[in-house]
Amino acid sequence: MRVDQKKGRPIGERGFTLLEVIIAISILTFGLLAVSSMQLSAIHGNYKASNITEGTTVAQDRLELFLSQPYNTVDEGALTQEIRDGYTIDGTVSRLDALNPNNGQVIAVTVTWQDKGVAKQTVLTCIKPNV
Repeated sequence: MRVDQKKGRPIGERGFTLLEVIIAISILTFGLLAVSSMQLSAIHGNYKASNITEGTTVAQDRLELFLSQPYNTVDEGALTQEIRDGYTIDGTVSRLDALNPNNGQVIAVTVTWQDKGVAKQTVLTCIKPNV
């Protein structure tokens, strides 16, 4: 290893200047802020997806309840309303063909909930044949 005679330190081994360190820390700070912003967006997206999944699951549960009942026990115009865990469930039944009431029934289930003061809803529709 060669040593600079005037300065008394090894040649080719220079350290970082204060300006280089400040610039590196600034770049790192901006990168960390961007990552935290992405994390907040991901948390918000997961919250919304969770509400949509829960609403769809509640609607599917009610639709399967209608489908499990015998054909003639669910009358046309039957309307059920229930509030469960902040979700309002509305179910309606109508005839598929007014001329031939034994053709089938159209069952629609609407689930409504509040998301930060805004009403959101999921609607599932199914045709129940007369088998």
